[in-house]
Amino acid sequence: MFRFIHSSDLHIGKRFGNFPEDLRGRLREARHGALVRLAQQARAHGAGTVLLAGDTFDTETPTPQMLHHAMQEMRQAEDLTWVILPGNHDSLLADELWQRARAILPPNVILALEPKPVELAANVVLLPAPCTTRRPGRDLTDWMTGATTPEGSLRLALAHGPVLDFSEDGAKGDVIAPNRAALAGLDYLALGDWHGQMRLNERSFYSGAPEPDRFKHARPGEALLVSIAASGAVPEVSAVPTASFAWQTKPLELLGDDDGLAALDALLPPAGDRRQTLLRLSLSGHARIATRTALAAMTEALTPEFAHFEVDDAALLTACEASDLERIDHAGALRLAAEALLAEGDDATRSAEDRAVAQAALMRLFTYCAEIDA
Repeated sequence: MFRFIHSSDLHIGKRFGNFPEDLRGRLREARHGALVRLAQQARAHGAGTVLLAGDTFDTETPTPQMLHHAMQEMRQAEDLTWVILPGNHDSLLADELWQRARAILPPNVILALEPKPVELAANVVLLPAPCTTRRPGRDLTDWMTGATTPEGSLRLALAHGPVLDFSEDGAKGDVIAPNRAALAGLDYLALGDWHGQMRLNERSFYSGAPEPDRFKHARPGEALLVSIAASGAVPEVSAVPTASFAWQTKPLELLGDDDGLAALDALLPPAGDRRQTLLRLSLSGHARIATRTALAAMTEALTPEFAHFEVDDAALLTACEASDLERIDHAGALRLAAEALLAEGDDATRSAEDRAVAQAALMRLFTYCAEIDA
């Protein structure tokens, strides 16, 4: 039985420029920490090898410190063999990166920089397809079909890029043949690029990123534990958790007089998990002004508990009855202003930004009048 961990897309050094500086630092450190968690999972499950299927680094020019720290982390896990494949973010065009990596390469780390067989263990051969550029424009795994390996040996392959019409960065094109495993007689094809875990067939998998970096994918950060009994046997593949941060998108649909506060409270993660959670709340449906105002106050109070908390209420309409407007004013200028803001906030012909401004103004007006009455 040969057992290994399949991972990809660590993107060490990613900047996270849209977040505050303190959170950017925590998210960057979490990407480096993924190496520690991968090693822990390998040891916990008796895997002796970790395959990194591209984009270990976020750019072709990581700082010397980033490169050194990554290599040192793998050096400390000396009981494991690490294999690093250049991806589209850290392709072979990054001559300086890979030269510096060679200069400080730990003995337990293999740089898969050439499309040629690499012996990982007795009767286990790896066929790597390093990315030559950010967008090679051709199937770099094509050479695997004609590659010869000793009879009876496991044929593993390592590649990075899109299959069919999807990729993480939106590029399209038939880059990697989806049936490459069958064409090349592979026992397992370890793929990187797509940050969510995906099974193409029983021998071809995207591992997904071990540490999420966006709200795009529903699954948490994971790696794949792969066990193969013998050449030709179907691999046993299971996900193992590796993330320190959770990126969650929570939809909340409200209808009329629903208790919005209770509904929101029910979908929140436990208080102890919130510091490591980036939460995007997506509101839809329709709610009374009082409910919207209370939700806005609740989300503002909750924000400091999370690593990041954002609310998208563009699809939430304001349901307003006469009694709601009467709390603002029975007649006069304030009432006219409230009616105008209500109409603008629900006007589908206006931009989402304009509607949001009108809705926010109406809620502020409602809150102001409620405080005066109190």
